Amino acid sequence: MPVEQYVYFALSSTHMSAQEMTAVLGVEPDETSVRGSRRAAQPVRPACHRWKVVCREPGLAVDEQIDRVLDRLRPHTGRVAALARQLEEAPGEGGSAVLAVVRYFRAADDSETSAGRTDSDGYRGPDGMDVPHPPNLFGWALQRDAMEFLLATGAVLDVDEYDLTR
Repeated sequence: MPVEQYVYFALSSTHMSAQEMTAVLGVEPDETSVRGSRRAAQPVRPACHRWKVVCREPGLAVDEQIDRVLDRLRPHTGRVAALARQLEEAPGEGGSAVLAVVRYFRAADDSETSAGRTDSDGYRGPDGMDVPHPPNLFGWALQRDAMEFLLATGAVLDVDEYDLTR
């Protein structure tokens, strides 16, 4: 069963823009959304501004993707924590910090290629080299240092898994 997955850490706010969050944190996000924006490719109107650091690298287990995201953020833990608290405590804000894991499970014969797979003859690893078998992406663990980061920043862990095998 092919698995596609990605991990992100996000700060959300109904009042502070992602640009303002970037200025406070001194860290460039990988993705942002603007509250109430309309885009032709994405007709959904986001309910809040969102600042995100993302790992979509195929072939990595969830815990490896979490490490990639948090490795970028750990040097800035104090600023991330302070901003997360500020967003959470602001009147009418309802800001939030989240570490999200998103996984899609597909049928083995799914015509869509799963992230990192080349075709039936092999697998292309994260370094671009062909390897004989895809890595086992099932199962993962949240390491103590990741939990400490979540605790320090007041972030929640949100795991979304989607069964697309039917």
